[in-house]
Amino acid sequence: MRAAIIDKPGSVRVGEVPDPVPPPGHVVLRVGACGICGTDLHIAAGEFPPTPYPIVPGHEFSGEVVAVGADTDGWHTGDRVAADPSLFCGKCPPCRAGHGNLCENWGAIGDTVDGAFAEYVAVPAANCYRMPDSLSWEQGALVEPVSCAVHGMRRVGVEPGERFLVTGAGTMGLLLQQLLQRGGASVTVVDLNGSRLPRARELGADAVAESAADLDGERFDAAVDCTGAVPAIESALGALRRGGRMMIFGVSPAEARMAVSPFRVYNDELTIVGSMAVLNSYGAALDLVASGAVDTTPLITHGLPLADFTGALETVRAGAGLKVQVVPGK
Repeated sequence: MRAAIIDKPGSVRVGEVPDPVPPPGHVVLRVGACGICGTDLHIAAGEFPPTPYPIVPGHEFSGEVVAVGADTDGWHTGDRVAADPSLFCGKCPPCRAGHGNLCENWGAIGDTVDGAFAEYVAVPAANCYRMPDSLSWEQGALVEPVSCAVHGMRRVGVEPGERFLVTGAGTMGLLLQQLLQRGGASVTVVDLNGSRLPRARELGADAVAESAADLDGERFDAAVDCTGAVPAIESALGALRRGGRMMIFGVSPAEARMAVSPFRVYNDELTIVGSMAVLNSYGAALDLVASGAVDTTPLITHGLPLADFTGALETVRAGAGLKVQVVPGK
């Protein structure tokens, strides 16, 4: 089959790899669509430490079951599914404590084992969720980012009437904006790429700006960074009121460092939390997408063929559009 292959950091190509065969407890999907995430850019650049090379990336995907392994009850060829890419060992202390996303042996399809920027991908049957016929492959591939946003919402919490600052108006920022608004918060969205701000407005943002400096000293109950950029994180922290909280949601390079005043954290009783991937949030995310409670329509801006995977990566790097997806059947 054809697949996108990252042989080593900085070396990306589309080539032939063996077709996957489903081991016991697994199914093979014909990939319908697979979205490019910021993590994929980090993997391509060698900035995501868990990733081995070579690897076929791709962890935001949907597809049709075309082969079923042994010991796989309830799944049949032709089933339409979206798949949680998470691979937890289930045995380490974090897993036993219910924190599989912090697994000491953490893995994910497309991050640590071959993923879905390919014609076919093997997936544990337990990770598959049936998609209603009303959802397109492209919408199904957005369930994974929505599931990350759902987990993030559980981490940061929201009370009706709270005022949130979201830095980054890409796919994740706009998904979190929608969930925060559904939780009763007012949301201000900041992004240096001003072309993204009209979508934030269309989705109900109370205010938008290209820089936190443009907010005239406004203070917020909570902030969410979806950029992973240190200056954005620092500016969001600076915009918190006393007693405020900050969630770092975007992925920064592992060696990145930021300046935080320990005195201010102490004196203002600031809370800083992280949100890592997916945790028991995939089913809820699928329900949100299927019901239309989260509007995915304005987020999907590019659907490119597998042969143009390198071009798809460049589109994301350039900040063009929002969610860029690879559609192998194109």
